Amino acid sequence: MSAPAASPALPAAPVHAAWLRLCHWANALAVVLMMASGWRIYNASPLFGFTFPPGWTLGGWLGGALQWHFAAMWLLVANGLVYLAAGIAGGGLRRRLLPLSPAGLGCDLRAALRGRLQHPQAGRYNQLQRAAYLFALAVLAVLAMSGLVLWKPVQFELLRGLLGGYEAARRVHFFAMAALLAFVLGHAALALLVPRTLVAMVRGR
Repeated sequence: MSAPAASPALPAAPVHAAWLRLCHWANALAVVLMMASGWRIYNASPLFGFTFPPGWTLGGWLGGALQWHFAAMWLLVANGLVYLAAGIAGGGLRRRLLPLSPAGLGCDLRAALRGRLQHPQAGRYNQLQRAAYLFALAVLAVLAMSGLVLWKPVQFELLRGLLGGYEAARRVHFFAMAALLAFVLGHAALALLVPRTLVAMVRGR
């Protein structure tokens, strides 16, 4: 009597939905374009005693950099609205980023400093990752508010006043950009250290 045929293996459930992966890579593209064009804009009127190497910038000149910056801005805004709407409606944003507790954050921070931080399952974030993503969302909000002041300082007079004036808004925008760059570099480093997280964000599984 022949052995019964093995049942076909069920496909693994996706770690990241297609819409989430699309939003992730669209956001990455928009952030890179905004940073590179923003550095060219900064070089036209430096705040501090340095400028960015031209090879790191985008736009070729101030007018070109502004066009790239605004184009990437609309991509970032549209993509961010889709991400927030889908994440809130489906509950994924809350499940991935909450809860976050000082005790849990301290525990994961100590584990990370000892090189023992666990990432047991792709798609589920530890406390440090949750804090990092919430930090990135807060930085993007600060970038958006200060960017509005730099773009339309007269129309956003109240927001300009809350940020301490136009020149103060330039500094807020610069340091928020630096904070976002630190997040991006750390995020990329962790993805390289745990390659299966990168594969999951590309393939979904």
